[in-house]
Amino acid sequence: MKLYKTRSGIVAEFENQFYSILAEDWDELINRDNLHDFLVTSTAISQPSEEYQAWTQTSLLAPIGRQEVWASGVTYLRSRNARMEESKKSGGDNFYDRVYDADRPELFFKATPERVVGPGADVRIRADSTWNVPEPELTLFITSSGKIVGYTCGNDMSSRSIEGENPLYLPQAKSYDGSAALGPCLYVPQTPIAPETQIRLEIIRDQQAVFTNSIAINQMKRQHTELVEFLYRECSFAQGCFLMTGTGIVPPDDFTLRSGDEISISIDEIGTLTNIVA
Repeated sequence: MKLYKTRSGIVAEFENQFYSILAEDWDELINRDNLHDFLVTSTAISQPSEEYQAWTQTSLLAPIGRQEVWASGVTYLRSRNARMEESKKSGGDNFYDRVYDADRPELFFKATPERVVGPGADVRIRADSTWNVPEPELTLFITSSGKIVGYTCGNDMSSRSIEGENPLYLPQAKSYDGSAALGPCLYVPQTPIAPETQIRLEIIRDQQAVFTNSIAINQMKRQHTELVEFLYRECSFAQGCFLMTGTGIVPPDDFTLRSGDEISISIDEIGTLTNIVA
């Protein structure tokens, strides 16, 4: 089951058919522990239409309402190694090595809804950063009760030059206007997403691919439920929360994004999120 937020209304895709979901409030709709069953029931009493399918192709919005977006760091070995290398000169490499093996995961606030963009919209790189990369991440949607009910593609845009200068600069390296993208839909399966699910990243520059890579989510060191448990220990989320689960795909150290680059993040079962660097 896929759930799309569009300018024309909310659409569910079920068994290759598209249905309008009559709901006035996106947040109230998705913040349900029984979201999958609710959508199955809703589509069963509706009529599919090609018009609804067209909405998902022309007027997609990020699948977010009033939720916060949080993120996880150093959950893949490749991320640990990259963070250690970029922060070696500042003496911060030891911190990333330690957090990879620590009992407590690295969790940080990423974005307010206003700083999140959807499919086809522009993501940004900071003007005061010289080394910038996308971070393709499976992103969880968690209800206010702490249950994972959906998944989407996430782009955790990162300023590696700023984070590498000093680990304490992480909020500036991660949180700014246009620093996060979500989409193209909220994937709502009946059971948790498969461990062998692949995440793929492709960066196009001047109509040519300048970087491609992929990784399976079972390469994550931590479980999704573990990350959620730590996040919800002392935080409440009235409308639920989005949590990016970290990246295992990091471009080489001599690569940095440029304005005009096209970033595509694809995840099995969910789809492809494409954005242009402003």
